[in-house]
Amino acid sequence: MTVARPQCETLLTQELNRSSILGVPYRRTPAVQQRLDAQRDAIAAAAVALVAEHGYRGLTIAAVAGRAGVATGSVYRHFADKSDLMVQIFRRLCGREVDAVASAAATGSAVARITAVVETFAFRALRNPVLAYALLAEPVDAAVDVERLVMRRAFAAAFEGAIRHGIGTGEFPEQDPDLAAAALVGAVGEVLIGPLQSGGASAETVPALVALSLRALGAFP
Repeated sequence: MTVARPQCETLLTQELNRSSILGVPYRRTPAVQQRLDAQRDAIAAAAVALVAEHGYRGLTIAAVAGRAGVATGSVYRHFADKSDLMVQIFRRLCGREVDAVASAAATGSAVARITAVVETFAFRALRNPVLAYALLAEPVDAAVDVERLVMRRAFAAAFEGAIRHGIGTGEFPEQDPDLAAAALVGAVGEVLIGPLQSGGASAETVPALVALSLRALGAFP
């Protein structure tokens, strides 16, 4: 049985139109892209607020969507899953903290730089203990643990630069800057975990950390 010519032509035309539409890549207009960017920013801000209030245990897709005022599906439009969301938020938060520490270590004597790095790191953490504990130590997805290693290397780089400066100026004795920097990051982070969990620190905690760091580097005889 053959298809009548007019019907055949109609089917062919429909198929050609369909192929043409599917073959043209969709291009978002600037207005659409701006709206999507604003939505992503709102979702990220909601996620940051939840982590700051409750740690990662409070970061669920439903909670983020509710805080951002969007549908759950909208969260998945921007983030593949909860793990992806946690990683992106971790990077955003850590970038902010690393920038603050790097800025503190940019000028001054080596002793002043080490002091500034420790004080900046510690005081910022103690001002928001729930968020700081989430960044430093809260049990979480393996993908975030990988990002923690990146964060520690970034903080160590700030210490390392100050240590190299101190060796060059004679403020610190000869030593391995990489090893010393990694040790300081570990020591400062470990000391802060207790106060972050309990929600408070004594007035002597940060000055004691500064003194410990400088003694470890050989600044004091």
